[in-house]
Amino acid sequence: MHSTILAMFFQVAPLVMAMCVAGIAVFLIGGWTAKNEFAEARGLDKIATLGNLCFAAPLAVFGAEHLFGANALIVLVPKYMPWPRFWVYFVGFALICASLSIASKIAVRWSGLLFGIMMFLFVAMIHLPGALESLHNRIIWTIVFRETSFGGGGWILAGIAMDGLRSEPKRTLITAGRIAIAVAAVVFGIEHLLHPLVLPGVPLAKEMPTWVPGRVAIDYVTGAALLVAGVSILLNRKTRAIATCVGGWILLLVLVIYGPVLILALADPNAAAKVEGLNYFFDTLLFTGAILSLASASPRPTNA
Repeated sequence: MHSTILAMFFQVAPLVMAMCVAGIAVFLIGGWTAKNEFAEARGLDKIATLGNLCFAAPLAVFGAEHLFGANALIVLVPKYMPWPRFWVYFVGFALICASLSIASKIAVRWSGLLFGIMMFLFVAMIHLPGALESLHNRIIWTIVFRETSFGGGGWILAGIAMDGLRSEPKRTLITAGRIAIAVAAVVFGIEHLLHPLVLPGVPLAKEMPTWVPGRVAIDYVTGAALLVAGVSILLNRKTRAIATCVGGWILLLVLVIYGPVLILALADPNAAAKVEGLNYFFDTLLFTGAILSLASASPRPTNA
Protein backbone atom coordinates (compact mmCIF):
# COMPACT_ATOMS: atom_id res chain seq x y z
CA MET A 1 0.00 0.00 0.00
CA HIS A 2 2.71 2.46 1.01
CA SER A 3 4.75 1.67 -2.11
CA THR A 4 1.70 2.28 -4.30
CA ILE A 5 1.08 5.68 -2.71
CA LEU A 6 4.74 6.65 -3.11
CA ALA A 7 4.71 5.53 -6.74
CA MET A 8 1.64 7.67 -7.44
CA PHE A 9 3.28 10.62 -5.66
CA PHE A 10 6.45 10.50 -7.76
CA GLN A 11 4.52 9.94 -10.99
CA VAL A 12 2.74 13.30 -10.65
CA ALA A 13 4.13 15.89 -13.05
CA PRO A 14 6.36 18.48 -11.33
CA LEU A 15 4.10 21.26 -12.63
CA VAL A 16 0.99 19.73 -11.05
CA MET A 17 2.82 19.01 -7.81
CA ALA A 18 4.17 22.57 -7.61
CA MET A 19 0.73 24.08 -8.21
CA CYS A 20 -0.87 21.90 -5.53
CA VAL A 21 1.85 22.49 -2.94
CA ALA A 22 1.86 26.26 -3.53
CA GLY A 23 -1.93 26.47 -3.21
CA ILE A 24 -2.06 24.38 -0.04
CA ALA A 25 0.82 26.29 1.60
CA VAL A 26 -0.72 29.71 0.98
CA PHE A 27 -4.17 28.41 1.93
CA LEU A 28 -2.77 27.40 5.33
CA ILE A 29 -1.06 30.78 5.78
CA GLY A 30 -4.23 32.63 4.85
CA GLY A 31 -6.37 30.43 7.07
CA TRP A 32 -4.12 31.04 10.07
CA THR A 33 -4.15 34.79 9.43
CA ALA A 34 -7.93 34.94 9.05
CA LYS A 35 -8.88 32.69 11.97
CA ASN A 36 -9.30 35.42 14.59
CA GLU A 37 -11.23 37.74 12.29
CA PHE A 38 -13.45 34.84 11.23
CA ALA A 39 -14.12 33.88 14.85
CA GLU A 40 -15.03 37.45 15.81
CA ALA A 41 -17.30 38.11 12.81
CA ARG A 42 -21.02 37.58 13.05
CA GLY A 43 -23.52 36.21 10.54
CA LEU A 44 -22.75 36.71 6.87
CA ASP A 45 -19.71 38.81 7.77
CA LYS A 46 -17.90 35.53 8.43
CA ILE A 47 -17.99 34.83 4.69
CA ALA A 48 -16.52 38.24 3.88
CA THR A 49 -13.49 37.53 6.10
CA LEU A 50 -12.46 34.78 3.66
CA GLY A 51 -11.75 37.27 0.86
CA ASN A 52 -7.96 37.42 1.31
CA LEU A 53 -7.74 33.64 1.62
CA CYS A 54 -9.78 33.02 -1.53
CA PHE A 55 -7.74 35.63 -3.39
CA ALA A 56 -4.26 34.59 -2.27
CA ALA A 57 -4.31 30.81 -2.81
CA PRO A 58 -5.05 31.05 -6.56
CA LEU A 59 -2.20 33.52 -7.04
CA ALA A 60 0.20 31.00 -5.53
CA VAL A 61 -1.12 28.27 -7.83
CA PHE A 62 -0.79 30.45 -10.93
CA GLY A 63 2.64 31.63 -9.82
CA ALA A 64 3.82 28.03 -9.60
CA GLU A 65 2.30 27.38 -13.02
CA HIS A 66 4.41 30.20 -14.49
CA LEU A 67 7.59 28.95 -12.83
CA PHE A 68 7.19 25.26 -13.66
CA GLY A 69 5.18 25.51 -16.90
CA ALA A 70 6.93 28.39 -18.64
CA ASN A 71 7.14 26.59 -21.97
CA ALA A 72 3.35 26.51 -22.31
CA LEU A 73 2.87 30.14 -21.27
CA ILE A 74 5.69 31.77 -23.19
CA VAL A 75 3.50 32.00 -26.31
CA LEU A 76 1.27 34.51 -24.50
CA VAL A 77 4.06 37.08 -24.22
CA PRO A 78 3.53 39.78 -26.90
CA LYS A 79 5.92 39.38 -29.83
CA TYR A 80 7.29 42.90 -29.47
CA MET A 81 8.58 42.24 -25.94
CA PRO A 82 12.19 41.02 -25.61
CA TRP A 83 13.21 38.12 -23.35
CA PRO A 84 9.81 36.37 -23.26
CA ARG A 85 10.98 33.63 -20.89
CA PHE A 86 12.18 36.24 -18.42
CA TRP A 87 8.72 37.81 -18.30
CA VAL A 88 7.02 34.46 -17.67
CA TYR A 89 9.34 33.80 -14.72
CA PHE A 90 9.03 37.39 -13.52
CA VAL A 91 5.23 37.11 -13.43
CA GLY A 92 5.53 33.78 -11.62
CA PHE A 93 7.70 35.24 -8.86
CA ALA A 94 5.46 38.32 -8.67
CA LEU A 95 2.36 36.16 -8.20
CA ILE A 96 4.02 34.10 -5.48
CA CYS A 97 5.10 37.25 -3.64
CA ALA A 98 1.63 38.80 -3.99
CA SER A 99 -0.02 35.61 -2.72
CA LEU A 100 2.15 35.54 0.41
CA SER A 101 1.54 39.23 1.03
CA ILE A 102 -2.23 39.01 0.64
CA ALA A 103 -2.53 35.77 2.63
CA SER A 104 -0.51 37.18 5.55
CA LYS A 105 -2.00 40.69 5.17
CA ILE A 106 1.47 42.20 5.08
CA ALA A 107 2.10 45.17 2.75
CA VAL A 108 -1.16 44.47 0.89
CA ARG A 109 -1.48 48.11 -0.13
CA TRP A 110 1.50 47.50 -2.42
CA SER A 111 0.92 43.90 -3.48
CA GLY A 112 -2.76 44.52 -4.24
CA LEU A 113 -1.99 47.72 -6.13
CA LEU A 114 0.80 46.15 -8.22
CA PHE A 115 -1.18 42.97 -8.88
CA GLY A 116 -4.09 45.06 -10.13
CA ILE A 117 -1.82 47.05 -12.42
CA MET A 118 -0.38 43.79 -13.78
CA MET A 119 -3.85 42.41 -14.52
CA PHE A 120 -4.93 45.57 -16.32
CA LEU A 121 -1.71 45.47 -18.36
CA PHE A 122 -2.47 41.85 -19.29
CA VAL A 123 -5.89 42.93 -20.50
CA ALA A 124 -4.53 45.85 -22.50
CA MET A 125 -1.52 44.03 -23.99
CA ILE A 126 -2.74 40.44 -24.43
CA HIS A 127 -6.43 39.72 -23.97
CA LEU A 128 -8.20 42.80 -25.36
CA PRO A 129 -6.26 42.82 -28.67
CA GLY A 130 -7.15 39.15 -29.10
CA ALA A 131 -10.79 39.83 -28.31
CA LEU A 132 -10.95 42.68 -30.82
CA GLU A 133 -9.66 40.30 -33.47
CA SER A 134 -12.37 37.76 -32.58
CA LEU A 135 -15.38 39.88 -31.78
CA HIS A 136 -17.78 36.93 -31.67
CA ASN A 137 -15.60 34.67 -29.51
CA ARG A 138 -17.34 34.74 -26.15
CA ILE A 139 -14.55 32.83 -24.38
CA ILE A 140 -11.94 35.48 -25.13
CA TRP A 141 -14.30 38.22 -23.99
CA THR A 142 -15.04 36.28 -20.82
CA ILE A 143 -11.30 36.18 -20.13
CA VAL A 144 -11.09 39.95 -20.69
CA PHE A 145 -13.75 40.63 -18.05
CA ARG A 146 -12.41 37.92 -15.75
CA GLU A 147 -8.91 39.42 -15.71
CA THR A 148 -10.39 42.89 -15.25
CA SER A 149 -12.32 41.71 -12.20
CA PHE A 150 -9.13 40.15 -10.80
CA GLY A 151 -7.35 43.47 -11.18
CA GLY A 152 -10.27 45.23 -9.55
CA GLY A 153 -10.13 42.82 -6.62
CA GLY A 154 -6.42 43.55 -6.16
CA TRP A 155 -7.08 47.29 -6.06
CA ILE A 156 -9.88 46.82 -3.54
CA LEU A 157 -7.55 44.85 -1.26
CA ALA A 158 -4.98 47.62 -1.61
CA GLY A 159 -7.63 50.20 -0.72
CA ILE A 160 -8.72 48.23 2.35
CA ALA A 161 -5.10 48.15 3.52
CA MET A 162 -4.77 51.94 3.28
CA ASP A 163 -6.21 52.61 6.73
CA GLY A 164 -4.68 55.73 8.18
CA LEU A 165 -3.78 57.18 4.80
CA ARG A 166 -5.54 59.90 2.85
CA SER A 167 -9.05 58.84 1.95
CA GLU A 168 -8.97 59.91 -1.71
CA PRO A 169 -6.56 57.22 -3.04
CA LYS A 170 -8.38 54.61 -0.97
CA ARG A 171 -11.77 55.66 -2.33
CA THR A 172 -10.47 55.78 -5.91
CA LEU A 173 -9.03 52.26 -5.79
CA ILE A 174 -12.14 50.76 -4.22
CA THR A 175 -14.46 52.55 -6.66
CA ALA A 176 -12.43 51.42 -9.68
CA GLY A 177 -12.38 47.86 -8.35
CA ARG A 178 -16.10 47.94 -7.63
CA ILE A 179 -16.90 48.98 -11.20
CA ALA A 180 -14.59 46.33 -12.69
CA ILE A 181 -16.20 43.57 -10.63
CA ALA A 182 -19.73 44.83 -11.28
CA VAL A 183 -19.27 44.91 -15.05
CA ALA A 184 -17.80 41.41 -15.00
CA ALA A 185 -20.74 40.18 -12.90
CA VAL A 186 -23.26 41.62 -15.38
CA VAL A 187 -21.46 40.04 -18.35
CA PHE A 188 -21.11 36.69 -16.61
CA GLY A 189 -24.74 36.78 -15.55
CA ILE A 190 -25.88 37.25 -19.13
CA GLU A 191 -23.51 34.51 -20.31
CA HIS A 192 -25.00 32.06 -17.81
CA LEU A 193 -28.52 32.82 -18.97
CA LEU A 194 -27.51 32.32 -22.62
CA HIS A 195 -25.39 29.19 -21.99
CA PRO A 196 -27.03 27.36 -19.06
CA LEU A 197 -24.76 24.30 -19.05
CA VAL A 198 -21.35 25.89 -18.40
CA LEU A 199 -19.54 25.52 -15.10
CA PRO A 200 -21.02 28.25 -12.88
CA GLY A 201 -19.23 31.38 -11.74
CA VAL A 202 -16.84 32.19 -14.57
CA PRO A 203 -18.62 30.96 -17.75
CA LEU A 204 -15.81 29.50 -19.86
CA ALA A 205 -15.95 26.56 -22.29
CA LYS A 206 -16.14 23.60 -19.88
CA GLU A 207 -19.65 22.36 -19.10
CA MET A 208 -20.98 21.02 -15.82
CA PRO A 209 -20.73 17.22 -15.57
CA THR A 210 -23.94 15.31 -16.18
CA TRP A 211 -23.84 13.96 -12.63
CA VAL A 212 -24.61 17.44 -11.24
CA PRO A 213 -28.34 17.46 -10.39
CA GLY A 214 -30.32 20.42 -11.72
CA ARG A 215 -27.34 21.84 -13.57
CA VAL A 216 -29.45 24.05 -15.83
CA ALA A 217 -31.27 25.47 -12.81
CA ILE A 218 -27.94 26.11 -11.08
CA ASP A 219 -26.70 28.12 -14.05
CA TYR A 220 -29.93 30.12 -14.28
CA VAL A 221 -29.84 30.91 -10.56
CA THR A 222 -26.16 31.85 -10.77
CA GLY A 223 -26.76 33.99 -13.84
CA ALA A 224 -29.69 35.82 -12.29
CA ALA A 225 -27.74 36.36 -9.05
CA LEU A 226 -24.71 37.74 -10.89
CA LEU A 227 -26.83 39.99 -13.09
CA VAL A 228 -28.78 41.45 -10.17
CA ALA A 229 -25.61 41.77 -8.10
CA GLY A 230 -23.73 43.49 -10.92
CA VAL A 231 -26.42 46.11 -11.42
CA SER A 232 -26.78 46.68 -7.69
CA ILE A 233 -23.01 47.01 -7.23
CA LEU A 234 -22.75 49.43 -10.15
CA LEU A 235 -25.42 51.55 -8.49
CA ASN A 236 -23.67 51.03 -5.13
CA ARG A 237 -26.87 49.80 -3.50
CA LYS A 238 -26.59 47.34 -0.61
CA THR A 239 -23.17 46.37 -1.95
CA ARG A 240 -21.91 44.70 1.20
CA ALA A 241 -24.88 42.38 1.69
CA ILE A 242 -25.23 41.50 -1.99
CA ALA A 243 -21.51 40.93 -2.58
CA THR A 244 -21.35 38.73 0.51
CA CYS A 245 -24.31 36.62 -0.57
CA VAL A 246 -23.14 36.21 -4.19
CA GLY A 247 -19.57 35.56 -3.09
CA GLY A 248 -20.82 32.97 -0.62
CA TRP A 249 -22.95 31.31 -3.31
CA ILE A 250 -20.03 31.03 -5.72
CA LEU A 251 -17.77 29.77 -2.93
CA LEU A 252 -20.34 27.05 -2.25
CA LEU A 253 -20.33 26.13 -5.95
CA VAL A 254 -16.53 25.97 -5.89
CA LEU A 255 -16.68 23.49 -3.02
CA VAL A 256 -19.55 21.25 -4.18
CA ILE A 257 -19.07 21.34 -7.97
CA TYR A 258 -15.56 22.47 -8.78
CA GLY A 259 -14.13 20.41 -5.92
CA PRO A 260 -15.27 17.04 -7.31
CA VAL A 261 -14.38 18.18 -10.84
CA LEU A 262 -10.86 18.95 -9.58
CA ILE A 263 -10.56 15.59 -7.84
CA LEU A 264 -11.57 13.78 -11.02
CA ALA A 265 -9.10 15.86 -13.02
CA LEU A 266 -6.27 15.07 -10.62
CA ALA A 267 -7.12 11.37 -10.95
CA ASP A 268 -6.74 11.61 -14.72
CA PRO A 269 -3.37 10.23 -15.89
CA ASN A 270 -3.08 13.11 -18.36
CA ALA A 271 -1.10 15.99 -16.83
CA ALA A 272 -2.86 18.50 -19.08
CA ALA A 273 -6.23 17.45 -17.62
CA LYS A 274 -4.87 17.94 -14.11
CA VAL A 275 -3.65 21.45 -14.93
CA GLU A 276 -6.99 22.32 -16.54
CA GLY A 277 -8.84 21.15 -13.43
CA LEU A 278 -6.60 23.24 -11.20
CA ASN A 279 -7.04 26.30 -13.41
CA TYR A 280 -10.84 26.06 -13.44
CA PHE A 281 -11.02 25.57 -9.68
CA PHE A 282 -8.68 28.42 -8.76
CA ASP A 283 -9.91 30.83 -11.44
CA THR A 284 -13.37 30.65 -9.93
CA LEU A 285 -12.00 30.84 -6.39
CA LEU A 286 -10.09 34.00 -7.36
CA PHE A 287 -13.28 35.54 -8.74
CA THR A 288 -14.92 34.65 -5.43
CA GLY A 289 -12.09 36.37 -3.58
CA ALA A 290 -12.55 39.51 -5.66
CA ILE A 291 -16.27 39.65 -4.83
CA LEU A 292 -15.66 39.02 -1.12
CA SER A 293 -12.96 41.70 -1.06
CA LEU A 294 -15.60 44.13 -2.29
CA ALA A 295 -17.91 42.99 0.50
CA SER A 296 -15.19 43.69 3.08
CA ALA A 297 -14.51 47.13 1.61
CA SER A 298 -18.16 48.17 1.62
CA PRO A 299 -19.60 49.93 4.68
CA ARG A 300 -22.07 48.16 6.90
CA PRO A 301 -25.64 49.46 6.97
CA THR A 302 -26.02 52.33 9.43
CA ASN A 303 -28.61 50.39 11.42
CA ALA A 304 -26.28 47.32 11.77
